[in-house]
Amino acid sequence: MKTPDLSSSYLGLQLKNPIVVGSSGLTDSVEKIIKLEKAGAAAVVLKSLFEEEIIMEMDEKIHAMTNRHFVFPETMDYMETTDTVNILADYLELIAASKRSVQIPIIASINCVSSQKWTFFAREIEKAGADALELNLFFLPSDSQRGEKEIADATFEIISKVKRTVKIPVALKISAFQSNLIRYSEYIDQAGVEGIVLFNRSWLPDIDIHQLVISSGFVLSSPSDLGNTLRWVSMLSGRLNCDVAASTGVHDGAGLIKQLLAGAQVCQVVSTLYLHDLAQIGKMTEDLSAWMVANEFESIGEFRGRLKQSNSGNPAAWERVQFMKHFRNFV
Repeated sequence: MKTPDLSSSYLGLQLKNPIVVGSSGLTDSVEKIIKLEKAGAAAVVLKSLFEEEIIMEMDEKIHAMTNRHFVFPETMDYMETTDTVNILADYLELIAASKRSVQIPIIASINCVSSQKWTFFAREIEKAGADALELNLFFLPSDSQRGEKEIADATFEIISKVKRTVKIPVALKISAFQSNLIRYSEYIDQAGVEGIVLFNRSWLPDIDIHQLVISSGFVLSSPSDLGNTLRWVSMLSGRLNCDVAASTGVHDGAGLIKQLLAGAQVCQVVSTLYLHDLAQIGKMTEDLSAWMVANEFESIGEFRGRLKQSNSGNPAAWERVQFMKHFRNFV
């Protein structure tokens, strides 16, 4: 059997394989992106620029933002300790320099919670040469000021303003902590995005029992996080017209294969590269290729989505909690 074809498409972009390196410290410099391309990454999502950073550079004083109801304390702490001089120009130069240095697609990223004032910058990102734009959208589940309708309205406003501003593909990266996730995702799809990414990873708190202070929890995902993403990729890939990308918990070739079978177009990886090294990308593609040979698949298109919910023959298996089945003989 000839070497399997690992090529994939995502957001209308042609990729050499389905592995995209997600937004992180791994993608914040041209030098790192060059190394990722050499390691086998098919595309990269640049480290996110925060909506508040864009607005802050526009405003003369940081305190001009203190009355904005969506600016959370942790955001203010971050901004007060971050040098934002020329941050927008630096981000545009990162895009342009990356495009000059590598052949793989460069996807810009903005972490946003509203459509106020910052959306003009999406056009600058497009002018700099970005192949696509990922909007990392995270509404805190503890935000009592926004109900389901308010979140849906804010999401639609963000998408519509950005889509009117740029012609490049737009993807929305969302949280798993979202009420009625299927309806919300269908709403996003109908708003006209080219892709949806499941899921972004929130900051996890911990408690230092010796110092009696709140500390940061483990920031990296683990293979055990795969199941939740896998369930929703399977359920949504058969319902949406836009591409579905899997993120969180994809740590090895097996995880990659599972997500493709569930219907993912691509998988975003970050934590596994921190835990291992960049060579993990090559190991994952090698595992995928070997599995395809063993199962006589010549291309990913032959099996992608074979086990998504709408094709599985047992839709309830993706939705029902199998507690009783698993533990019925447990004593």
